[in-house]
Amino acid sequence: MKKIEKDQARVLREQGHSMNEITRMLGVSKSSVSLWTGDIELTSRQRKRLSERGRSVESVERRRTARLSNERAKRRVYFDEAVSEVQNISRDDLFFLGTALYWGEGSKTKRGTVDFTNADPRSVQVMMRFFKEVCGVPDRKFRGHVILYPHLNAQKAEHYWSRVSGIPLTQFHKTSMQHNIASKNKKDSLPLGTFAIGIYDTVLYLRIMGWMEGMYARLIEKKKQVPCKFHQFL
Repeated sequence: MKKIEKDQARVLREQGHSMNEITRMLGVSKSSVSLWTGDIELTSRQRKRLSERGRSVESVERRRTARLSNERAKRRVYFDEAVSEVQNISRDDLFFLGTALYWGEGSKTKRGTVDFTNADPRSVQVMMRFFKEVCGVPDRKFRGHVILYPHLNAQKAEHYWSRVSGIPLTQFHKTSMQHNIASKNKKDSLPLGTFAIGIYDTVLYLRIMGWMEGMYARLIEKKKQVPCKFHQFL
């Protein structure tokens, strides 16, 4: 039995503190406080004070909940309005979106290999459409690759990413285990790892590099342009 905590709990209860207050102050469970102090009778004045405080706390909590609800409703309005602003997406839209996504998340150092890696399943689905509809990549040329921490379920992750991407498991590379000492014993924020779409196609690699360069050249004035870093991989 935690005699020190018990004694402190009884003193605090006799002073008129609520069980919730004692729980927070001592860092013990409410059930322990209840067991230790259950025989202590509060004065009518103490009971009245706790009752009034309880009503005050409830009132504050109701106002806080209402405020949060109103804020969420306002944010939802902005969100829904933004969603409605996006109408039909053309092939040209998909071309620019896919090229921009690859610019940010795709590999530019593996000459002859188109490799897009991401942990966001939506980005993976969008890129699969880009590769198929804009780049004309046939299903047989896609390769999948899962990267995750060794304590995670590889089979579950592989089946998940296969469903997301539409790439059959027979076209997956062996899953890579990522050893990261810093993440040991910490809650994993990527329970299904990350996923890489791989396409071995030199011509497609060069075309995507060229699209990225073309987009940059059209968006930035020539006098402000910086040297192209992609040329070293051509």
